[in-house]
Amino acid sequence: MTTADVGWGDVRDLGTGALPEATAGLPEATQLPGTAPLPDPAPLPGTARMPQPAPSTPADPLAATLPSTEPPSFSPELARLDVPILHRLVNGRPLVWLDNGATTQKPRQVIEALAGFYGTANSNIHRGAHTMAREATEMYEAGRAAVARFLGAGSADSIVFVRGTTEAINLVAQSWGRANLGPGDDVLVPVLEHHSNIVPWQLVAKETRARVVPVPLRPDGQIDLDGYADLLSMRTRLVALSHASNVLGTVPPVREMTALAHRYGAKVLVDGAQAVAHFPVDVQDLDADFYVFSGHKLFAPTGIGALYAKPDVLGGMAPWQGGGNMIESVDFARTTFAPVPHLLEAGTGHISGVVGLLAALNWLTAFDRNAVAAYETALMTHAQQALATVPGLTLLGSAPDRIGVLTFTLAGHDPAEIADRLDQDGIAVRAGHHCAQPALAHYGLTSATRASLALYNTPEEVDALVASLLGMQQSG
Repeated sequence: MTTADVGWGDVRDLGTGALPEATAGLPEATQLPGTAPLPDPAPLPGTARMPQPAPSTPADPLAATLPSTEPPSFSPELARLDVPILHRLVNGRPLVWLDNGATTQKPRQVIEALAGFYGTANSNIHRGAHTMAREATEMYEAGRAAVARFLGAGSADSIVFVRGTTEAINLVAQSWGRANLGPGDDVLVPVLEHHSNIVPWQLVAKETRARVVPVPLRPDGQIDLDGYADLLSMRTRLVALSHASNVLGTVPPVREMTALAHRYGAKVLVDGAQAVAHFPVDVQDLDADFYVFSGHKLFAPTGIGALYAKPDVLGGMAPWQGGGNMIESVDFARTTFAPVPHLLEAGTGHISGVVGLLAALNWLTAFDRNAVAAYETALMTHAQQALATVPGLTLLGSAPDRIGVLTFTLAGHDPAEIADRLDQDGIAVRAGHHCAQPALAHYGLTSATRASLALYNTPEEVDALVASLLGMQQSG
């Protein structure tokens, strides 16, 4: 079905936040207790807001590091105007959201798309003959097509909807892994991985008597590529690695590591949870066999994510769960199954989550992705330099290719205490092991504090973080 077939309004309108006329007259969103007033809505549905004329202010501290384009092709104010929660107060201070590695905040277009779906088109999908069932199905499949375009996949049929990165990896482990791993086989997993890209392989390896083999790190947080090459062998069945580390920010050379693994006949799964919001991804260029991500790390709702797999690999995967939606016919003598990707989507999917994901993708890709990546790199450089002025602060990892994940320790202060003190100033960071205990153990740590950046963060917010840390040190 094409988007032209949708009957209740252009698919692009819901994907970008425009509400159908059926929602006219509904009460407008009210201000939340303890929040600052929300910004005015966009003048045109689905378009990024144009920046207001800039007041006379001191020069932007990032001016020297941003691209020399005039006017800039991206400004964080363009994004901030769309994100209501960034305009609230926390403990009487303007919110500084630096916990993007855990989850990102949602633009108004996503919030309105969810309200629009539930207010005008809510229905189950794929098995209803009525108008709203058809409309909901078309929206769901439009979301699948949008994910395929976003990842550079060759076909929407190579996209499976899941709850998130964790479920996607478990799906691959239980469906592909059970069928293809056996005694003596190796699954190579770098030490920097998130627990969700370690534990599922341990579980299936125990069942199949395969081995999970850690790939070592260098002191700067990069994968030891010589060590990786030495570990690869004809026993290697799979390499599971992240496209960007959630605790060190490291961006490994995925394409090169994939090419080397393929020489030994191994498959490669890439965890893109921390990557997709920060730079463009092309799964065909990477030559990844599997690529997974979570919507909530990408400005979309929680509980929705996607698995990409090469068509020949996906076609050979058996069902992981059974139920509705993934069958063609059922009787007690024999059940026949639907083709992929529906084969791997048992039960009612997170339909509204797909609608929100579609809206988030439309919102993000309306910006110049390369300009966003350049801005985030400049902001990260500013943050590294600013944090270096805090006595006793040590940043973990210094890989040259990285995203804006800044994990640190502060002498004399427990990470949980740091996070609590920062929260008093309205600054949200994360403390703990970040579901990456082996990576922290590489530095002799069990916990640390993490500030993680996104496209809507500003140098002023970074400076607020640094000022609060300096105050903490001065006060003891």
